Parts: sequence; C-alpha cells; structure tokens
Amino acid sequence: MAVRSTEEAAVLERFARLYPQLQTRARLEIERAICGCDYGSTGWATRAEAERVGELLRLKPGQRLLDLGAGSGWPGLYLAQRSGCAVVLADIPVEGMRIAAERAAMDGLSGHATAVACDGALLAFAEGSFDAIEHSDVLCCLEAKASVLAECRRVARRAARMAFTTISIAPSLSAAERQRALEAGPPFMTVSSAYCEMLAATGWRKPHRFDLTAAYGTAVEQWVKAEETSADALMPSAGSPEFAEMIAKHRRTAAAIKDGLLRRELFVTRAASGASHVCS
Repeated sequence: MAVRSTEEAAVLERFARLYPQLQTRARLEIERAICGCDYGSTGWATRAEAERVGELLRLKPGQRLLDLGAGSGWPGLYLAQRSGCAVVLADIPVEGMRIAAERAAMDGLSGHATAVACDGALLAFAEGSFDAIEHSDVLCCLEAKASVLAECRRVARRAARMAFTTISIAPSLSAAERQRALEAGPPFMTVSSAYCEMLAATGWRKPHRFDLTAAYGTAVEQWVKAEETSADALMPSAGSPEFAEMIAKHRRTAAAIKDGLLRRELFVTRAASGASHVCS
C-alpha cells in the first residue's frame, strides 16, 4: 500500500465510518429521491449520469469494467447489471467492499462482480486486464492523482475507455474565494497540473470534457434540504456532532457552487498507443 499523509489517512478512516451509516433507511430514501439510486454512495453521481457513463464507455456483455474507488458499489454494480459486463470493484475501506459484495449477491450479480480491497495507486491487477475503467469523484479525494491515472493505464487494455468525474476549484478566484472553495469542497481538489496534462503524461488520449456543475449544485441543494427535513431520523446513525459537521459542510458546498467557486466535470478518454497528445 502506498505511503499516505496524515490528512489522507484521516479521510480514509472517515469513509470507513461513513459507509455503514449510509445504509440506514433514511439515508437510502434521500439518495433514492435525489440520485435515483440506493447504494449508500458517497459521491454525487445520479442514475442519469451513470447511464450516460455506461453509454460513453460502450459497455456490453463480455467486457470487463474496473470501478475504482467503488465504495459500496455505485455505479459499478448498476453498470454491470444494465450492460451485462463483468465488474471489478476496487477500494481501500473493507467496510465499503463488504457492503458492495452483499449488494452484488442481492442483485444476482455474484458471478459478474468481484470486490477487491486495494490501493488505486498500486492496483492488484495484471497489465491489460480491463476494457473500461470508471471512477466517480475519486481523484478529488486523494493525493496521488497521477499515480492512479498511470495505474489505470497499466491495467487498461489497448484502446480501453476511461470515464471519471472530479470536483475542482474554479479558475481565476481571489484568495478569499479560493479559501472558501477549499473549505467547501473535497479534501484534495488542488492539482499540480491540469487533468489534460496528467492524462497525457500517463498514457491517455486528450479527453472529452463535460461540465456537470449545474446538476451538482442542484443535487447538493436538494441534499441539504432533505437533511434539514429528516434530521431526527438521520442524526442517530452518525451522532449529533458528526451530523452537524456533515450538514454544515453541505451548506458550505451548496453556497460555493452557487457562487461559482466549485465545478464538477466528467472526463472521457481512451488509452493512447502512440505519442502523447498536446493539451490546448
């Protein structure tokens, strides 16, 4: 496993605690109403977004999909069920992998889904193992972004497709606005170079980019309202201080998106076989 900073280790511990909490009836009802799914996801991918990703990846029976940072199985399990492909779910917190394995069995996907606890920067798979790769709001929650993209390229087959979403700080902000964005968004949004450049350096083609910020803002606003309305039902699973911290963070996020400080994008690319592309 890769060496992690104290801050990143704390984020992983938080996710490990969060996955079981998100399996309560109240949490799943909110997720179903807002995102159209009920897996106990920690990201912002809706059912419509998952279906779009499946189409962009051109998933079909006989293919092998890697869902990196899969958590409790969304959207990888749904994509496998919808397309008929086989899916490997990979993440570090074993709590999420246990939940994902149980959901796979419940959905009749045990023969088409495998959950593996492994580090995205040191994937436990052979070269050329996958026809497609997806990860939803993962890179903005870890530090070794380029290493993860390089590992994805190593395990991708020739001309494999990769789709991923990420949340980032909007450009051209003042120092005060940037600080607000940092406090409102995921823990590791900042990048040393643009994603286009990281993809080029790690063996991927120039990506197609899609702006998902509007849908992101709507989902966060709806989530805040649902948390406020259902506070009595949600608080016991998380505990009063942690729930208060969570809803305060969601309020900051909603305000930052509304003020144009955060953005959420979808990148779609293919494994490169020749020279790296030039970013524009």
